[in-house]
Amino acid sequence: MWVSRIAVVLALVGTLGANAFGTDLPLLDVEVFEAADPALTAADLTGDSNGSRFSAPEGDLRPPKDGLNWYRLRATNGTGLAQGSAFIVRQGRNTRTQLFVVNTQSTRKLEVATRLPGFRGIQDLVYVLPEPLNPDTRLYLRLQAEGRGSDTLAFGIDRLDQALAVGAAHSRMIAIAFGALLAVTLAALLLWFVLRDRLLILYSGLFGLQALYIAYLSGQGFEWPWLAAAEPLTSHTWNVPAALSGAIACLFVREIADLKRYSPRIYRIFGWMSVAFVVMAVANVASLVGLGAAVATLGNLLFLGTAVFTIVVCVLAWRRGNRAAGWFLVAWGLLEAFTIATTLELLFSDGMDAELLLYYGLPMSMVAASILVALGVADRLQEQRRALSDAERRAQTDPLTGVLNRGSLLERLEAACSRAQTRGLPLSLLFIDLDDFKQINDSRGHAAGDACLARVIEPIEAELRQSDVIGRYGGEEFVVILSSADAAAAKLIAERIRRRVSEALIEGFGAPIQLTCSIGVASTDTLGVWGERLIAEADTAVYAAKRSGRNCVQVASVAVA
Repeated sequence: MWVSRIAVVLALVGTLGANAFGTDLPLLDVEVFEAADPALTAADLTGDSNGSRFSAPEGDLRPPKDGLNWYRLRATNGTGLAQGSAFIVRQGRNTRTQLFVVNTQSTRKLEVATRLPGFRGIQDLVYVLPEPLNPDTRLYLRLQAEGRGSDTLAFGIDRLDQALAVGAAHSRMIAIAFGALLAVTLAALLLWFVLRDRLLILYSGLFGLQALYIAYLSGQGFEWPWLAAAEPLTSHTWNVPAALSGAIACLFVREIADLKRYSPRIYRIFGWMSVAFVVMAVANVASLVGLGAAVATLGNLLFLGTAVFTIVVCVLAWRRGNRAAGWFLVAWGLLEAFTIATTLELLFSDGMDAELLLYYGLPMSMVAASILVALGVADRLQEQRRALSDAERRAQTDPLTGVLNRGSLLERLEAACSRAQTRGLPLSLLFIDLDDFKQINDSRGHAAGDACLARVIEPIEAELRQSDVIGRYGGEEFVVILSSADAAAAKLIAERIRRRVSEALIEGFGAPIQLTCSIGVASTDTLGVWGERLIAEADTAVYAAKRSGRNCVQVASVAVA
């Protein structure tokens, strides 16, 4: 999915030339002298013997590959800016530059006022001109390349305040994007420590690498503490994070698209593609032995193939109902739209108009993508929670009636007894047994019996409070836990339940079936027992209600010795 980003990097090479800093400012005539003697000074070059050796460059300006070059510049239109003018050298970070101003009176060396980092290892050296350029003034630059780096070279004159303002704006936008990506990375990492979901650690790794990628690709990272230590690695500082983020993206896609369950074969393919990206990251060292171009070509093919494969898989997952994959697809589309637009701008223009996309569109699209993908992750985690909650509910409830099963009921009873004892409150139990249930099963069939069990829940729950609990104890027996209810209150509730049940009719199995129930009531305030002892006492009371003719309520009492 990151192939366009590689194209952006490649398109930046060689897009800038001399006089790239404004059309309304003085133009510069540039001559080059390929000096072999590093001991030559600016004063040596002003004489006839060496001065005549300067000539117009052939083709586009390029920094010296080996050794050093001298450049002589003069303004060709006007006399420059009266106040606040700056001379700017756009070059690779591997190039060392010295600037001298020479006129009829003196030769003066200028120090760099500030360095403005740019994309792909490019930087702008800003020099403050001591006076406006005039026909007698010459600028001499000594450039020496140290190691591999960008082959971009451009000279220009600009307003100092404008150059600094643009540089500050670029730095600010990259810093905002880097900070936002780092924030979501750390947030996901902290959530992972709590939730331990693999998707979170992959999200953290993906956008953490994206933060490093944009910091180093834009050059801003080389100016920041800690990150500046990686400057000698040059292009590896953004190529390696790009490759590793591709590896993590493959692992992320197969998780968020739930491929392990729906398509194990594609799940394994993404795993192998992730391994290929790791190999590409390691293969960056091939540039040291002259194989950098081959590695770049293979890397672009890998990025392109992965991009196409990813979008197809995400579309299929989204159509299958995976909303998280849909969020990822939207994020991918947004990011790719900006990177492709940036690439086209760089390929078909002079490169300067692409700054809006490079410093605003591309970084902000990364931030937007991180937010959209975060929504996808949240959607996926919510889906997993719903599935887990549903599984837990099924494990705790009776499938026929939808109330708690026996095991969950006993757990709730133990917890309710513990709370009541701690707070000094009473607790009551209702043991409800449907009358003549075996006869219903035998005469009307088990389907009728099941309908009776499911139908009896509604009239029982109609008399319960939100804090009360009902569960199926076994067969046609139900137990109700009444929190903070004494024996008198429990008896009233039981009577109302008995009456409601007797009014219920079950139809569809011949003549309507009229249900009745017998209810035993056991309370801690009269019995002084807790837990399953309450159930036993309520069960005994039910048998007493059965012996009393059924369809009645019986309250358990303390046995007289």
